[in-house]
Amino acid sequence: MTKLGIAIDLERCVGCHTCANACKMQNNVPTGMLWNRVTTEGCDVIDGAVGTYPNLTRTFLPVACQHCENPACQRVCPTGATVKREDGIVTIDKETCIGCKSCMEACPYDARVFDGESNTVDKCTLCAHRIDAGLGTTMCQISCPGRAITVGDIDDPDSDIAKIIAEHETKHILETEGTGPQVYYWNSMGS
Repeated sequence: MTKLGIAIDLERCVGCHTCANACKMQNNVPTGMLWNRVTTEGCDVIDGAVGTYPNLTRTFLPVACQHCENPACQRVCPTGATVKREDGIVTIDKETCIGCKSCMEACPYDARVFDGESNTVDKCTLCAHRIDAGLGTTMCQISCPGRAITVGDIDDPDSDIAKIIAEHETKHILETEGTGPQVYYWNSMGS
C-alpha cells in the first residue's frame, strides 16, 4: 500500500521561500495565509540566526502539515471534516468544516490556517489534486531550486524517499507529541 511522505534535506534548503510561494500559487492560497512556511530552526524571527556574533549559524526549516500517522487534528474535529486518506495524506473536507478552529489548536506544528472568506480551516494537501491526477509530485518539490524536497512512497523500498530514510539519519519535529509525523528532516552533509 502507498504511504506518502516528505523528506527535506536541511543542508540543501537555502531559505529562499520558493516552496511556500509555489504552494501559494498552486493552491490559490489567500493573501496573508501560508500553507507552507520556512522558519529558522531555533530562532523566533524569520531569516534570523542563532548564536552570538561573530559565531552565528542558521538552519532553515520548511514546515507544513506533517501528514501524521496519528493526527491530533483529526481526533478533535467535531464534524469529521479532517480525514486521513489511505495513502497517508491528511485532508480537510471544506463542505463539512464548520471553522471551529479545534484542529488549529490541536496541531502542534501550527500547520493550519483559518480562511476568513470561507470560514473554514485550510492547510497543505500534499498537492493531493496533483497526485490524484497522476502528475507525480508536489509543487514545492518541483519548484525547489536546491532540490531539498523529496516526496514519495515511504513503503516502496525503491523510492527515493525510502532510500533517504533507510540510508541517512533523519529526525522529525516535535516527535514527542505522539502524532507520528511523516515529514523526515535530514542533512546530506552530516550522514
